[in-house]
Amino acid sequence: MSDINLQEVHDTLVEVAFEAGRMILAANPNNIDKGSKMNSADIVTETDQAVERMVSTALRTKYPSFLFVGEETYVAGETKVTSAPTFIVDPIDGTTNFVHGYPHGFCISLGFALDRRPAVGVVYNPALDTLWTAIKGQGSYCQRNASLEAGKGQGPKQRLPLNGGQPLGDLSTALVAVEWGSQRDGNNFDIKTRVFRQLTAAKEDGGSMVHSLRSLGSAALNICAVAAGQVDMYWEGGCYAWDVTAGWCILEEAGGIMVSGNPGDWTPELDSRLYLAVRGAESGQKEIVEEFWGVIGEDKMDYKH
Repeated sequence: MSDINLQEVHDTLVEVAFEAGRMILAANPNNIDKGSKMNSADIVTETDQAVERMVSTALRTKYPSFLFVGEETYVAGETKVTSAPTFIVDPIDGTTNFVHGYPHGFCISLGFALDRRPAVGVVYNPALDTLWTAIKGQGSYCQRNASLEAGKGQGPKQRLPLNGGQPLGDLSTALVAVEWGSQRDGNNFDIKTRVFRQLTAAKEDGGSMVHSLRSLGSAALNICAVAAGQVDMYWEGGCYAWDVTAGWCILEEAGGIMVSGNPGDWTPELDSRLYLAVRGAESGQKEIVEEFWGVIGEDKMDYKH
């Protein structure tokens, strides 16, 4: 697949992201059809579906030989991420935030994978007009006022991480992103709530006393925050490849690493549904991963496809 022009793919995804952003901003979340999938916390809107149709049409037209995996057309037990060149797309990551009109936590997540590994990532928050991008081997960038013309308010492209890759300390110095997810029962939920408590509890009470927990409500934006160095780690169980592919590329190109959300696996699959993102750092990545896995202990989250 060495003949694939990743720069062209990147530029196409940026154009598609801006068009998707215009569609999302034109929608009134108070006056659109809404539904739910698994439960009342797993929301889908007509805007999600319309944006995915637009994205799918644009990408299939330009790249008819590439595969396409999207959240709104996913079929449980049937849709697979293969080794073929594949666009992996979430039309609105953070639909709950979109429905509530919360501008800081929804985005378009457009990833491109080769051999089941992230190769291009584009994440765009249209409400804040902030764009994160990466091409494998070429670094990752953040840009504010991204849709404006150069010289007319468009911000500069900032190389990630923004903090220069400062060393990581232990968990007591960390800002950690987590999400509750839409599955709110069973063993997976019990593990999450126990770990949340242990991360935040005082050391005298057996906890790690992290600086705090953050939930942006979007896996892609959580990963971008880690890539930027604004958050130290992001622990997740239950999301899908379309939530993480674009952000994963951005994270790795910023010197970050993605390991499993379950202890012991340093090289998780793209569609494993279990992730622990750690920011780029001069030192301390391995140590803080092992410390976090120690908090999880012998428990294992288990999510089906």
